[in-house]
Amino acid sequence: MKRIKKRWILLALVIAAAVGWYFYSRANAPAPGSQYKTAEVTRGDLSEVITANGILNPVRVVSVGTQVSGTVAKLYVDFNDKVKEGQLLLELDPSVYAARLAASEAALANVRATAALQSANARRSAQLFKQQYISRQEYETALASAQSSAAQVQAAQAQIKQDRTNLGYTVIRSPVSGAVIARSVDLGQTVAASFSTPELFRIARDLTQMQIEAAVAEADVSKVRVGQKVNFTVDAYGTRNFEGFVRQIRLNPTSQQNVVTYTVIVGVANPDGALLPGMTANASFLISNFENAVLLPNAALSWKPADYTPPRRTGAGQKRVPNDPSMLTVFVLRDAAPVPVRIKIGASDQDNTQVVSGALKAGDKVIVGDTSKDKKGGGFGPPGTGGNSGGGGRGSSR
Repeated sequence: MKRIKKRWILLALVIAAAVGWYFYSRANAPAPGSQYKTAEVTRGDLSEVITANGILNPVRVVSVGTQVSGTVAKLYVDFNDKVKEGQLLLELDPSVYAARLAASEAALANVRATAALQSANARRSAQLFKQQYISRQEYETALASAQSSAAQVQAAQAQIKQDRTNLGYTVIRSPVSGAVIARSVDLGQTVAASFSTPELFRIARDLTQMQIEAAVAEADVSKVRVGQKVNFTVDAYGTRNFEGFVRQIRLNPTSQQNVVTYTVIVGVANPDGALLPGMTANASFLISNFENAVLLPNAALSWKPADYTPPRRTGAGQKRVPNDPSMLTVFVLRDAAPVPVRIKIGASDQDNTQVVSGALKAGDKVIVGDTSKDKKGGGFGPPGTGGNSGGGGRGSSR
């Protein structure tokens, strides 16, 4: 009897627990559709851009070197100094080249004296040969000696010209007007000019006109055009925006670790001198601008239900339709359930993608994620990385 009573008590406890769990589950059940994260489709303006980094440099930089070796005796300019064309920059010790010039002048005086003697001998030999006092061979020998002495005079004169030129090279003058942005020598330093000309100074001709040497990826270079507007920032000025324009697209590619880039020259006006040589510019090339466009959050392009199966596009005997990467399937929350909507997308930026066509309008709630942890859904990656049934999307800004 006691055993039967215990069984009834145990059964009553189990039933009470089941009923309590039932009512608890009903009270705490999630609202219909609350397991989905949604975002609203909006209307607005969208700019399609590509991004690239580059270094700011003056448009024209002249490297000043030396053609002769020597020790720096006098230095007249320093970093950031403004210089004029022909202004004295530096002097090398001229003593060695002055001594060579003096030796060449003495050698010229010697050969001139010898040439004068040989010329007089040639004239006397000509008179004696007419009177047949000497042979033709003796006459021609005297004539050849006179001509050889004249040639030695010309060689000595050329040597003097060379030594005088080298002496002039010990004085370094600015070939252009501008600002000294680099100085590679100091007083007392020995400069050796052998197979290559050593750089002494670098002079920027005009710092009010700068250029960005931007490295643009090969996938984006086809969208860049000469004259295109470019906005950029530099770290030194935070969010301050600067403007420029594409001046040149260089055809010589650069490859680093199998990544191919092309150098695009962006002309920049720098009237206030805020931009300095060597600054890193974060440039945005404006490709196109769309006003009042239907904008879809990028996160919606990469989400799909775990049990979603895309419909077959071809039937038996039908020709297969080529996949269009601009056609995608997104999911709209309607009546607490995800509904697939086929759309065609256009340009993109970092946050939104333009909807070109499809049954999607401003105000629709598109699903961008799943709040339940036990369900498998799409991620929040860029278009085309979430396995969307419509094929990969394209991000137009990089």
